[in-house]
Order: sequence, then structure tokens, then C-alpha cells
Amino acid sequence: MAIARRAASPWLLSLPIRPLSPLPLMLLWLVSFNSGGNLLLGQAQKTWCVAKPSTDEAVLQQNIDFACSQVDCTILRAGCPCSYPNTRINHASITMNLYYQSKGCNYWNCHFKASGLIVQTDPSYGNCVYM
Repeated sequence: MAIARRAASPWLLSLPIRPLSPLPLMLLWLVSFNSGGNLLLGQAQKTWCVAKPSTDEAVLQQNIDFACSQVDCTILRAGCPCSYPNTRINHASITMNLYYQSKGCNYWNCHFKASGLIVQTDPSYGNCVYM
């Protein structure tokens, strides 16, 4: 059985051959190095979870209760560096961050019913050092 071959179209043979632009190749090369990390934040960039300043006191207390049921909150005991100022917003920020850090710094671990805020500026103060 013979197979008939069609001759190449003359217009196809007349198209000029151009070298590929280096830009698409460079973009392909750069994309190949993305390991699935967050593209907005550098992988080595530290983040913290704090309470939003506008959060209701009752919600802050719920956040403290929840976080302290999951992580060690002895850092808030009287006389410890993070016990002062003795305000709900301060204690909520500390406990929310302890929880956030212990769970791997995933954005969903700082949600707290939309009362958490991920920051890139270290919220540590005095002798109170946020992890």
C-alpha cells in the first residue's frame, strides 16, 4: 500500500526563519525556579500576626482563650516581659502571634474571625520579643 505525500506549500517554504527572542526563554527559565512559595513575600521574610486595632474587646478575649488553649501562654503571666501593658489588644496580639508561629505562619492561621493582621514589621517592644 502506497501513501501519497503532499508537497510542502510554497508559501510555507518562503517564510523567513527568525531566531527566538531571548525574553520568552528568560521568562521560562525564571519561572522554572519558583518552588511554589508565596510570590508576594520573600521566603526568608519574617511575618507576625497581631490583632487589628479596631477589634471588639469580646472578640479579643475569644482570640486569647482560643490561642491559649492551643499554645503555652505563660509569657503573659504577671512579671513576665510581655505582661505589660496589661490590655486585651496587647495580650491578644501576643497570643495570636504565638498560635500563628506555632502553626507555620500560614495566612489562615491569622484569620481569627477576620480580627488578625499579618505584619512585616517586628512588633516586639522592650524585653517582650515576639517569636
